[in-house]
Amino acid sequence: MSVNDIKRREFLRRSGMMGGMLAGAAPWALNLAAIGEAAAQTANDYKAVVCIFLQGGNDYGNTLIPYDNANYNAYAAIRQKLAYRQSDLSATVLNPANSLPDGRQMALAPALAALKPIFDAGNLGIIANIGTLIVPTTLAQYKAQSVPLPPKLFSHNDQQSFWQAGRPEGAGSGWGGRMGDLMLSGNGGSLFTAMSISGNSLYLSGNQVSQYAVSTQGAFSMRALEGNLYGSTRASAALRSLITQSRPHQLENAYVKVTNRSLAGNAVLKSVLDPNGSLPFTTVFEAANPLAQQLKQVARLIANRGQLGAKRQVFFVSMGGFDTHDNLAAAHPVLLRQTASAMASFHAAMKELNLNDAVTSFTASDFGRTLAVNEDGSDHGWGSHHFIMGGAVNGRQIHGKLPAVAVNGPDDVGQGRLLPTTSVDQLGAAIATWFGVSASNLGTVLPNARNFDLNALRLFKTATRV
Repeated sequence: MSVNDIKRREFLRRSGMMGGMLAGAAPWALNLAAIGEAAAQTANDYKAVVCIFLQGGNDYGNTLIPYDNANYNAYAAIRQKLAYRQSDLSATVLNPANSLPDGRQMALAPALAALKPIFDAGNLGIIANIGTLIVPTTLAQYKAQSVPLPPKLFSHNDQQSFWQAGRPEGAGSGWGGRMGDLMLSGNGGSLFTAMSISGNSLYLSGNQVSQYAVSTQGAFSMRALEGNLYGSTRASAALRSLITQSRPHQLENAYVKVTNRSLAGNAVLKSVLDPNGSLPFTTVFEAANPLAQQLKQVARLIANRGQLGAKRQVFFVSMGGFDTHDNLAAAHPVLLRQTASAMASFHAAMKELNLNDAVTSFTASDFGRTLAVNEDGSDHGWGSHHFIMGGAVNGRQIHGKLPAVAVNGPDDVGQGRLLPTTSVDQLGAAIATWFGVSASNLGTVLPNARNFDLNALRLFKTATRV
């Protein structure tokens, strides 16, 4: 069987599932009740996971910064003109509930100031030096190449794939989508289990679940079907018929089913989301902040979860620009400020909706970057620091192991490229367990999870041992 045969069969299989989801529905519009029929949710039973992907590889060195004198001086010596002044960090120095080893102190970048109150309130945690791994790996093992490593380290596409799927580029599903697979039955076959506000994402692709994409404005529209086509309602009706009627050819028919699914979902969303733009919350999201507008749409969808028939949902949002090979000093603070503002607004909206305990968000990125500078930027790296946010999170903690502040030190593979000490699978397993995935199904969601100590991190207040 050729690769093309496999891809063709996979396309038909998924399209068939989509068609199955539409069974019994009108050709181009799905009854709202048919989507939400078996959801029967209660407010206390809802949970959502939101992946905030920072495209390009976020610079860890200027995100969480050493503040104690010894480590700050090491940081400043390495970062040179890209280093923040120590005095500029005094307002964002963290006071974590867990004491840091060797008297270390850490501060958020000044542009992340909006996240500090959330950290202080115990609703935000930091995961130190997390990244893609297949098995726990020491520096000696890395140098000897004696253990399996994620393929094509430091490559954008490959490491995005491994972060989102736990598999090399070309993977057909991500761990967010695979969590959705396990929740489909509880969602009553909902179309809205996995939703992206940032286009198609590997993270949300499942083996059964099909992600549903919307824009920051709501459902995508096919204008030619909503009014006159070239001034003719008959032309519009003819187009609708052409793109929604069954076809004898398998591929054509698969395309028709995808189209029907899209139109049906859009009809539901338009009936649920207020077309006048009124919101079920008063929290303000920055208008000129693309990430904030995406998270605003997520909050809007979560607020209408009952009408969408969802008890478990996974969302994906993203923002680009983090590939800071140059101009880091000017560009990176802007990106961080937008990220922090968007996350803070989303957190406030969830609290306003009394859903803070039911929604967990986390940041991810292709990789970290080098601690060593490259003129006025940094190069592709590996491990990085990330955030996890929500009322269920064991917040005001720096989880995992902080790396030494050094180049070619004990924790890096050269130029300050961190060798991760916490794997993405450990984060994913903690989130999946909180989401309701059983221990026996963790391997389905995260194929490499069995290689790691999944009880090493306590990212959630109610974490159970697996």
